[in-house]
Amino acid sequence: MNGIKLLAIILIVAGALGLAYGGFTYTKKTEQVKLGPIELTVKDKETVNIPVWLGAGALIGGVLLLVVRTRK
Repeated sequence: MNGIKLLAIILIVAGALGLAYGGFTYTKKTEQVKLGPIELTVKDKETVNIPVWLGAGALIGGVLLLVVRTRK
């Protein structure tokens, strides 16, 4: 499997996941305070939204890359 075909498959999978889920969340530690034996940490949930046009573009780009590459 060459690099172009692998890139096309990765774009197709990433585009399909972006369209299916629309985004993802992750937890980020922001501050840590130590006051003697007491430790305080703050965890924030961050959300990253993936636009529909980006997911569709990656999916279409991967399909086109796969089709154009196999016709040569």
